[in-house]
Amino acid sequence: NKMLSCAGADRLQTGMRGAYGKPQGKAARVTIGQILMSIRTTEKNINHAIEAFRRTKMKFPGRQKIFKSINFGFTAYTHQQIKDLQEEGTLIPCGSHVRVVLTK
Repeated sequence: NKMLSCAGADRLQTGMRGAYGKPQGKAARVTIGQILMSIRTTEKNINHAIEAFRRTKMKFPGRQKIFKSINFGFTAYTHQQIKDLQEEGTLIPCGSHVRVVLTK
């Protein structure tokens, strides 16, 4: 029994369907300082990614922060460390992360 009524009817009412504490949708429990979203992009698209996150953070309650990481992609290495490891030939790309071959 879905209803749209009154001026500016932009929200869909469900009548008594959502009454008595029944689950209505999905939610996530997040803690303070927890990462909500992350993105990998090229250097030329950084401004577009920051603008996208700026618009996205308005959809979430509370205060959200946007950080630009010094690390390369989703790895634990910086850009300079990745470049050095590639020159040494000890870097193995594995999809969204990398592995380093340690020599004895």
